[in-house]
Amino acid sequence: MSIPNIAQKAPIPIMVEAGKDYWWCACGRSKNQPFCDGSHKGSEFSPVKWTADVSARKFFCACKHTNGQPFCDGTHKTL
Repeated sequence: MSIPNIAQKAPIPIMVEAGKDYWWCACGRSKNQPFCDGSHKGSEFSPVKWTADVSARKFFCACKHTNGQPFCDGTHKTL
């Protein structure tokens, strides 16, 4: 199993829109963090689809080691 790149060691706050799909980068290679730009191609990683149920500010994981994909669970504090 490959280890994802750490994009940064802090979550990325994003205002999401209800009903919209978001594709979270799981590999850490995307230049469009925290979202996928296709940089995972050729690796074993795939983006994680998440659909917002309400419009709100969400904290997306940027260390890519969270157990609560796609959201930050504080794991970055241990890396």
